[in-house]
Amino acid sequence: MSTAKVLLTGGAGYIGSHTAVELINQGFEVVVVDDLSRSEHQMIEGIEKITGKPVLFYKGDCADASFLQSVFEKEKIGNVIHFAAYKSVGESVENPLLYYRNNLLSMVTLLAEMKRAGVSKIIFSSSCTVYGQPEHIPVDESAPFKKAESPYGATKQMCERILEDATVSNKNLKVISLRYFNPVGAHPSALIGELPIGTPSNLVPFITQTAAGIRTQLTVFGNDYNTPDGSCVRDFIHVVDLAKAHVKAVQAIDSITTPYETFNIGTGKGETVLELIKKFISVTSVKLNYTIGARRPGDVEKIFAEPRKAREVLKWKAEQTLEDSLLHAWNWEKKLRGLK
Repeated sequence: MSTAKVLLTGGAGYIGSHTAVELINQGFEVVVVDDLSRSEHQMIEGIEKITGKPVLFYKGDCADASFLQSVFEKEKIGNVIHFAAYKSVGESVENPLLYYRNNLLSMVTLLAEMKRAGVSKIIFSSSCTVYGQPEHIPVDESAPFKKAESPYGATKQMCERILEDATVSNKNLKVISLRYFNPVGAHPSALIGELPIGTPSNLVPFITQTAAGIRTQLTVFGNDYNTPDGSCVRDFIHVVDLAKAHVKAVQAIDSITTPYETFNIGTGKGETVLELIKKFISVTSVKLNYTIGARRPGDVEKIFAEPRKAREVLKWKAEQTLEDSLLHAWNWEKKLRGLK
């Protein structure tokens, strides 16, 4: 194992914290950078409790060049996983400039500081939103980018373009973009999980908060889509499976011959929002107060992954069920709230 460390920007966030656990469990040393604007320090403590190892943590903003430079100077970084970004579709529609400033500036600043430090490997936290509403489902990596349905999706498209352009100008740079579908669930230990600040923008934490009595009601955005029950179709992937895909990407990046590669990270199965709600009620035996509302701006009607490329090249596949994801998310919510 190399003595070089893996830098996780946004590593105190939902996906970053779970990835830190899986990397540490595989013998990697990690360095976490996070400004804690959308996360909490308790996630760092959770990583340490699960792994039994201290985490090197630097609090700061990835758009701050001098801060990043100081981290690269202090630590021997061999690989970067870039999670740091704002991620709410709805918020991005309401405040697009916030998203363009944060998500693009952090990427550009990070790449400049990597070049200065001589760090040449980066794994990017991309999203299935880059596809817009694809013509063919399941969608594979060759699908053309459609016009993004939200500014959030547009920033992911733009960041992928920035990375691809950077590999042309910097022949040493190697990039893997992992296009996530819909991460759900929590670590089985219930020590880390999704921790939304304020009102959740993702479906499952809204479900668990409603089940815990934090929210009075869950709204399903639209029941008139061209889907089996009228609600949107998504590919829900357990966050631990998603985290393990990053470990596979770190292990594979040296052997991949092309400078820029993309992989869909999903289960390959689509579930409707209403199906997910019914599964939550079934696995937890908790009643859920939900209602049907209007469609939400920025939402894609249906999308799920063709994950064959990740299976063949990265030797990765999703292993946990949606029932596992929902039970783990509920256990995390109960622990947070002190519920039995």
